[in-house]
Amino acid sequence: MSQSDPIEIRFTGVRVRYESAKSYDELVAALLADVGDRPVPIDDFPKEFDSWESYRSKVETHVGVSGFMLFTMFDHGGWITKAGIDRQVLRVIIGNPLIAITMLRHDVTAGLFAPVELLLVGEQQGSSLTYVKPSSLMVVDDNPALSAAAEELDAKLAALAAKAAA
Repeated sequence: MSQSDPIEIRFTGVRVRYESAKSYDELVAALLADVGDRPVPIDDFPKEFDSWESYRSKVETHVGVSGFMLFTMFDHGGWITKAGIDRQVLRVIIGNPLIAITMLRHDVTAGLFAPVELLLVGEQQGSSLTYVKPSSLMVVDDNPALSAAAEELDAKLAALAAKAAA
């Protein structure tokens, strides 16, 4: 394969923010009550199973009420204080390979934005939960099948965020 100039595809993401009267700790607890509080070692699963069905059966045991599971968390609040920013900020990566495959079947580059990321922030009055609407990132070409699958993910994510923030 020869080297070529990169191809740039411009698109616009849509940021969604839910404000909550809950404290930061209450918001984190509400989210983790749904997706689990222990990261799932999702990359290790393929080594254990020889078929999609056996893989799917294993994954389903980790799925929370909302249809998502916890992959990892980054506590930005733990290190930004060293730069003089005194805020509680947690980046949470959640997803579900059984949802992701509905999009990756139509365009593997949707994998750039699956799993999804949430940012939980302690505010002066309560807290907030912010994410970028997955369909606004994944669908950059005319692809009705991908759009439909990504919009289903949008709805599932919105339901989780609304529930956690309520």
